[in-house]
Amino acid sequence: MTNWITITTLRKFLTVLLISSIASLVFAVEPLSDLEKRRVIEKLYLDYQISFPEVTDVEPNTAARFARERRVIFIDTRKPEEQRISMLPGAITSEVFLKNPEKYRDHLKIAYCTIAYRSGIFAQQLAPKGFTIINLRGGILAWVHAGGWLYDQNERTDRIHVYGRKWDLAPDSYKTIW
Repeated sequence: MTNWITITTLRKFLTVLLISSIASLVFAVEPLSDLEKRRVIEKLYLDYQISFPEVTDVEPNTAARFARERRVIFIDTRKPEEQRISMLPGAITSEVFLKNPEKYRDHLKIAYCTIAYRSGIFAQQLAPKGFTIINLRGGILAWVHAGGWLYDQNERTDRIHVYGRKWDLAPDSYKTIW
């Protein structure tokens, strides 16, 4: 009886091992390089941009330069659980902005989210109310690919919330969460 259990257990183990080996060969995908990830981000953004064609966008490098040269406020349109992981330097939430938009009247307003879809919709919805809000092209993902830094509640961080697996396109130097 002991030999039978051992042989049965061994067969089950070998079967599982064989199936998982075949599955890993069939589903094996080379990870994307950072350059390939940037290309995917741009493609996704262009697909999303159709939903808010009147909204002006700005490249991350230009947004960073604007932030150094003039009064800029970054508006994070993501969910609180995403914002707790990381935000752009000095960013405020869309809720904070909407409570007192007059406070930021003299600022260049740049909205962002993971890949610039939600922020584009945000900018589009506020335009009829007299707000000029620029969309960060490619969102927080394009920002970090351009060398921009992120901060959590206390300090600089290498963690980034990417909303979901589809948007797991951060540079290899970042730890992604969704």
